[in-house]
Amino acid sequence: MTEATENPGTTGSDENEDAAGVPQMTTVERAEMLLAQDAAIRSRIGAGATLDEAIDPSNKEFGPLAHPEQVQMRVAKRALMLKEGIAPYPVHLDVTDTIEAVRARYDGKLEPGQETEDVVGIAGRVLFIRNAGGLNFVQLSAGDGTKIQGMVSKKEIGADSLKQFKQLVDLGDHLYLRGRVIASKTGELSVFATEWAIAAKALQPLPALHKELNEDTRTRKPYIGMIADEKIRNMVRNRSKAVASLRRTFDDHDFIEVETPMLQTVHGGAAARPFTTHMNAFDLDLFLRIAPELFLKRCLVGGIDRVYEINRDFRNEGVDATHAPEFTMVEAYQAYGTYDTIGQLVKELVQKTAMDVFGSHRVTLLDGTEYDFGGEWRTISMYDSLSEALGEEIVPHDPENPEPNGTSVEHLGALADKLGVERDDVENHGKLVEHLWEHFYEDKLYEPTFVRDFPVETSPLVKGHRSKPGVVEKWDLYVRGFELATGYSELNDPIVQRERFVAQAKDALAGDEEACDIDEDFLEALGVGMPPAGGMGMGIDRLLIALTGATIRETITFPLVKPLN
Repeated sequence: MTEATENPGTTGSDENEDAAGVPQMTTVERAEMLLAQDAAIRSRIGAGATLDEAIDPSNKEFGPLAHPEQVQMRVAKRALMLKEGIAPYPVHLDVTDTIEAVRARYDGKLEPGQETEDVVGIAGRVLFIRNAGGLNFVQLSAGDGTKIQGMVSKKEIGADSLKQFKQLVDLGDHLYLRGRVIASKTGELSVFATEWAIAAKALQPLPALHKELNEDTRTRKPYIGMIADEKIRNMVRNRSKAVASLRRTFDDHDFIEVETPMLQTVHGGAAARPFTTHMNAFDLDLFLRIAPELFLKRCLVGGIDRVYEINRDFRNEGVDATHAPEFTMVEAYQAYGTYDTIGQLVKELVQKTAMDVFGSHRVTLLDGTEYDFGGEWRTISMYDSLSEALGEEIVPHDPENPEPNGTSVEHLGALADKLGVERDDVENHGKLVEHLWEHFYEDKLYEPTFVRDFPVETSPLVKGHRSKPGVVEKWDLYVRGFELATGYSELNDPIVQRERFVAQAKDALAGDEEACDIDEDFLEALGVGMPPAGGMGMGIDRLLIALTGATIRETITFPLVKPLN
């Protein structure tokens, strides 16, 4: 039995408040209590009670943690349906047409009051009911928000059926209507019902649909958001379109999609703090994947020259407008490519996604502003741009050169202190260069911009630059002030890779929680021979942020939130 308790403070009252007499209950205890209340309501209905008589609005019997009055009433309607032999959740209904299809077929083609002999069977969620005596009007909504009016008439279905309709149907129910397609006297496209049935009885009431949903409801109950808010529905659909577009572009370039392990014995492929778990069968501690990189590179070793994965990653780090602990990323690797060729691929991926989702490289963000992904994209050098911002030359440090070289850690640290730049517990030349660069540029690069040529210390999986010692062939793509993607000329020298892993492992021993460990299996794979390659990684959630102006929580269909209890 779980010991989780229902928290009486979740409605806004003091969490420690017991004076109101709200009981503390385990999850199982409350579930059993709710079942007992359901059974009591059904028993009263079975004994001949009316709907009003069957419920206990004050909850005298079951207390403040029991069903509220509206839910009790819907439970009573369910019980009444069962008593009368009506299935509240039927297995099958004769749905012949979607609401969208009926709209597409008849919109603008019927005059006010015009009737057809075309009979359709449709179903949707009830968003509005109006009782006009012998004629009821009901608005049904499809999953994508397309709406249609239903008309339920005593003349057509009979007095008893209409009475039952008024008694049993609530807002939020899924309702089936069968009837002729007509236009009402006001010109509203309608289905004039000859038959109706509840397709699924909603026990929980919907929120007021004319009001803006609060953030708590959006994140904790995204299914409510999908019903109530067109923007949330569109985000789910646009995300699906974006992923489909990425797959098409990769397919056009002969990439193969693979799947790599989420549970790993050694975490690597990125600088990030991992989640840990334990596998009972092997009595083995494991890491949740922070990136698929090292396994995708094993595919290159195996002869799959163009490979990608759209993958779920987990990083045990902070949460903000562009970071989530569980997120989706696409990574791709191309044999005999470089960070130049992979940069062109990423540009094509983003531009085609914008075109496929929104029909243009120029997109309209949620705040109403426009953003242009078209044309050629700007490119800057990290060291050159930092030197320009500081007014002095910052020289890369080559760790393979035994002689002192490059701008010293001490001087970079002094510059950071002077500017108030936050410093890490474990520092080196590369980390300080990146922190200083971020201070000047990170949130200021609005137009699409490739920032190229990073310090070697911060990029242990990247090939050294062809002509610049101490620098690696890496770019980060910035859009609207945040990093969208990253790309490399991939390191494939096993000896250099071992040196980089050892340096990372030493940083980890010194307290760097983001440093990766030594992956001997990967080093052995590199020893078999990996062709030179370009590689990239891009967050799917961040791509949606870039295309829409939403926060990361708004792009994730089911974001992780801290439980109220």
